[in-house]
Amino acid sequence: MPENAIVVEDLRKSYGDVVALDGVSFEIKQGEVVSILGPNGAGKTTTVEILEGYLKGWSGKVDVLGDDPLQGGVKHRERIGIVLQESGVEPYMTVTEILEQRSRWYREPLDIKNVIEEVGLTEKSDALIKTLSGGQRRRLDVALAVVGNPELIFLDEPTTGFDPSARRHSWELVKALSKSGKTILLTTHYMDEAQALSDRVIVMAKGQIVAEGSPSEIGGRQESDATVTFTLSDLTHLDKAPVKYEISGNKVSFKSSDSVRDLHALTGWALDHKIDLAGLEVKRPTLEDVYIHLTEGGK
Repeated sequence: MPENAIVVEDLRKSYGDVVALDGVSFEIKQGEVVSILGPNGAGKTTTVEILEGYLKGWSGKVDVLGDDPLQGGVKHRERIGIVLQESGVEPYMTVTEILEQRSRWYREPLDIKNVIEEVGLTEKSDALIKTLSGGQRRRLDVALAVVGNPELIFLDEPTTGFDPSARRHSWELVKALSKSGKTILLTTHYMDEAQALSDRVIVMAKGQIVAEGSPSEIGGRQESDATVTFTLSDLTHLDKAPVKYEISGNKVSFKSSDSVRDLHALTGWALDHKIDLAGLEVKRPTLEDVYIHLTEGGK
């Protein structure tokens, strides 16, 4: 089994009387992509800032690449890349210049031209940073995080402000980094992003972990009943349908704990009676459905 890149045990942090983290424990293996999800105030930012070594005054055990993040020196920092929610860089340097400057901080940096291409800034490589749009600045943040060729990358809301095309391009970059063996810890408010990129998802609420697992299984998604819907132009034969259904106008729906069995019966009945099941669709709870259920306390 791969070694752990991150180990967190009974992590606690308070701000006066406000408990930010209340006994958080999890592990992340080397090479995994893990997303931490949670509403504002859930504790995810506090957790990440502790792992990055920015935040003091916590209790518990935290191990990041074999080091205490508060004690990690230059060699530890070289192994980590960070994309913060907000970052400040010299506005009168060009994209290439800032990446050349940062790359010199590391022993084995990535090729700058390739990094610029991967984040979609080739056309802006010689542009002053102050002329970049918000989305382009965010791409530069990602480039700055990966140029040092780190083992572990923290991505805090990395695609905020991106248009849909830019977001998808960034996903490809994250996937490429993962395939190269990088460990990635991602915080995001986009459920489709977590679904597309993550090996595992950790859901936090009120300073605690309320669920953990793969995007397809978390919160019992695989075992949840499916919802089957279709539209009928003529409801005449519906009383003989082989399932218990609900009707809203001409739209018919039913819950199924065994969708293969129920769809077999339904389509057989439709063929026998020459009925068109227009718009037939089978859906299970989405990651967003599960997330809302978990974070709003519906159990």
